[in-house]
Amino acid sequence: MSGSKMARRHLSRRLIATTAATALMAAGALVGMTSGANAASVQKGGTLYFVTNQQQFNHMDPSRNYTGRDIAFFNSYLYRNLVSYKPVKGSAGSSLVPDLATNTGVPSKAAKVWTFTLRQGITWEDGSAVTCADVQYGVSRAFATDVITDGPQYLVGALNIPLASDGSSVYKGPYKKTGQALYDKAVTCKGNTITFNLNRSFADFNYALTYPAASPVKKSKDSGDKYDLRPYSDGPYKIGAYKLGDELHLVRNTAWKQSSDTVRTPYPDDIVVRFGLSPDVIDQIMLDNSIPNTVDLDSLQPAALRTFFADSSKAGQRLNVFDPYVRYAAINVSPGHLDCLDVRKALFFAYNTQGLIDLSGGSVFYGQPGDNPIKPVLGLDYAPTTGNIHDPAYNINGNPDKAKALLAQAKTSCPATYERATNPDKGLYYDLPKSATQQKASVIIQTAMAAAGIVMKFNFIPPGQYYATVQDVTKQGDLSRAGWGADWANASTVVYPLFVKEGGFDMSQNWNEASYPAYKAAVTAALNMTNRTQQAAAWKKLAQTAMDNYWVISPIFSKGQEVWGSKVGGVYFWEPQGTFGFGQLYVKA
Repeated sequence: MSGSKMARRHLSRRLIATTAATALMAAGALVGMTSGANAASVQKGGTLYFVTNQQQFNHMDPSRNYTGRDIAFFNSYLYRNLVSYKPVKGSAGSSLVPDLATNTGVPSKAAKVWTFTLRQGITWEDGSAVTCADVQYGVSRAFATDVITDGPQYLVGALNIPLASDGSSVYKGPYKKTGQALYDKAVTCKGNTITFNLNRSFADFNYALTYPAASPVKKSKDSGDKYDLRPYSDGPYKIGAYKLGDELHLVRNTAWKQSSDTVRTPYPDDIVVRFGLSPDVIDQIMLDNSIPNTVDLDSLQPAALRTFFADSSKAGQRLNVFDPYVRYAAINVSPGHLDCLDVRKALFFAYNTQGLIDLSGGSVFYGQPGDNPIKPVLGLDYAPTTGNIHDPAYNINGNPDKAKALLAQAKTSCPATYERATNPDKGLYYDLPKSATQQKASVIIQTAMAAAGIVMKFNFIPPGQYYATVQDVTKQGDLSRAGWGADWANASTVVYPLFVKEGGFDMSQNWNEASYPAYKAAVTAALNMTNRTQQAAAWKKLAQTAMDNYWVISPIFSKGQEVWGSKVGGVYFWEPQGTFGFGQLYVKA
């Protein structure tokens, strides 16, 4: 899942979080973390505010929502799925519970067929019943890739529908209806029972169904790409008003019934998200506790973060944990961009990783250098890679001499890319979200690159439009800041989406490289493995290949902080999406 993207798992993650907490205490920074809402102390009513610098959510359309924080937010308030993660803190929060369905799914035929039966009494906001056909239709929308962009592609890749010669599905979604009969055979309804027929054994397929792309959509309310502005609700809240750059107002969905929902416990009467606030204003609101029923969706700027965590009076209003994400620079290796391995290596060795870590709060708040797109919390699937940060020439502050030597090689191996990277009239372009912190980061990056003779320029993109922009192959620059974490406890949810064209988040655009066909074949073979130990070995090897090709550079095993006002109760860290357990938040009187 994309970063604000991704899943926190099991014992190894908990051990890292504990170690991090100990380190913070030793550093004199207090870490506060409350548990989920206690039923005896919960207070209903009031308005819960969220604040953000973003002008909008990346996507509200469930088929397009693939950012961890936003998935957790909307899954708690607006959409429902066949199955959900348990809304509790700790490792138990990564377990599945029934949601729309009566159980967590029944696999058969070596897990190539999965069946779910919908529970009774679930309604849309107009009071009409949520049906099997609504789920079938909702899943179909992910295939309309000319209209529905940016969402996860697990269902597209797993359903038993033939592929066209270009590797895409022959089914083109519910708007064109090309191949509709094939889809209707792959996803079938019989009464309240929906059956998914898959093209491979998929033992953890039900985990993919926790994502909004598998949620129902009422066909009569579907407005195509405009559905992003006004999705129809089957959750406890519905959209009262939404204005980009201003505010999203959620009000109670009076057609929702608690008796039909064992996952959500809606406490506030209203939920308001305020967009477009400057980071300085957000910092002041949280530091002063001036709007105490407020949650910060962005985290504070580094200086304010240090102040907030040094204030013992705010010990119950914050948390600091290793989050589910690996932050990195995705390298666009398509022709005309960084299609030269020597230049990509030069960028890596020139990079001032320490400067960027220090800028964003140091190891206490930001994280530590990584060697892998797979985070160690995945345990079985992680192994240290060779090369990159383990290369003797690597320097965390940058090694301009090594970078210059690689550029000298590039002058012969790929003169056109070398010339663009070193010519002041051309240069390379780095995509960054527009913020004060990223403006400062650009200076650190540009200075380090200049020391190696590389000309670096920047595309600053509004945060709420960032991923929609950089995932457009016609708009992406040469490098793009990104973050990713496993969608569930299998590196299939890292390697496939990041490095396979059809995976949904392949910002490296590596599909034109000569090595790509063999790489994709190896990924496909790993996806079909049923021996988990053998599969883990395959993911380790494929991660090494990605690092050897420098499809991503300078991974950071990152940490995340959350802060909230003194009148916000029921706060806990929800491991699956690496953010708040939104559904249990309440406003204290």
